[in-house]
Amino acid sequence: MDMKTRKVHLFLRCGAALSAMLVMAPAAAAADSGEAVRIPQLLRVLWEAKTAQRDDWALLLVNPWHTVPEDYEIELASLSNGLQVDARIHDALEEMLSDCREAGLSPIVCSAYRTEETQTRLYSNKVARVRASGVPEDQVEAEAARWVAPPGTSEHQTGLAVDIVAASYQILDERQEDTAEQQWLMENSWRYGFILRYPTEKSDITGIGYEPWHYRYVGKAAAAAMHRTGECLEEYLRRMDALEELLPPLPEAPAAAAAPET
Repeated sequence: MDMKTRKVHLFLRCGAALSAMLVMAPAAAAADSGEAVRIPQLLRVLWEAKTAQRDDWALLLVNPWHTVPEDYEIELASLSNGLQVDARIHDALEEMLSDCREAGLSPIVCSAYRTEETQTRLYSNKVARVRASGVPEDQVEAEAARWVAPPGTSEHQTGLAVDIVAASYQILDERQEDTAEQQWLMENSWRYGFILRYPTEKSDITGIGYEPWHYRYVGKAAAAAMHRTGECLEEYLRRMDALEELLPPLPEAPAAAAAPET
């Protein structure tokens, strides 16, 4: 089953399960107050799964184990500084940056969409720096990949990710998290559909070291869910897949009626 078909099935199954739960809710509340407490939580999970379908393209997973699809196409839109992003996230990004500036801060997008050629150059440069630092040769590429994604595995190639720094501190290191700009973005980016993609405690799951400057658009519904649960994108998608397995199967489609003879 391809991704599009699977998402449609998930959407329909969520709808069926949601309808059944709404019908059962009064009886559950009367029979067991504990069940009544759990029903809203289950409804919220189902709502997340349903609404996330609207932003399916925004949930594309690209990491060390999932490469950018070979047939991936992108329509780009330019930011005021000339960098480009996927046109579908342009307005949300500009709104987030504008509100950040209205809060008296100075965020700067220092990196956005990258071609494979650019990503190749950045990765090769990182490999050279890691090798020069004295890391054993058999560990060089793996260590470099923790900080600069090899070509084909970078979210920047999707146009859905941006690196944002403070005007007062533009170095990409962990001190970036202490800037007022990053504090504001970490607290508010989810409201615009963005997440801090590589949190400090999730490196083993994402495959990338802590980057308190790398923001990824995932859509407002998914971003709100991840903000609430503390999940990274991999964990969120895993939960959605698990939910799909728990939902009742779709009923068989009725056989098409035979056309009348003429």
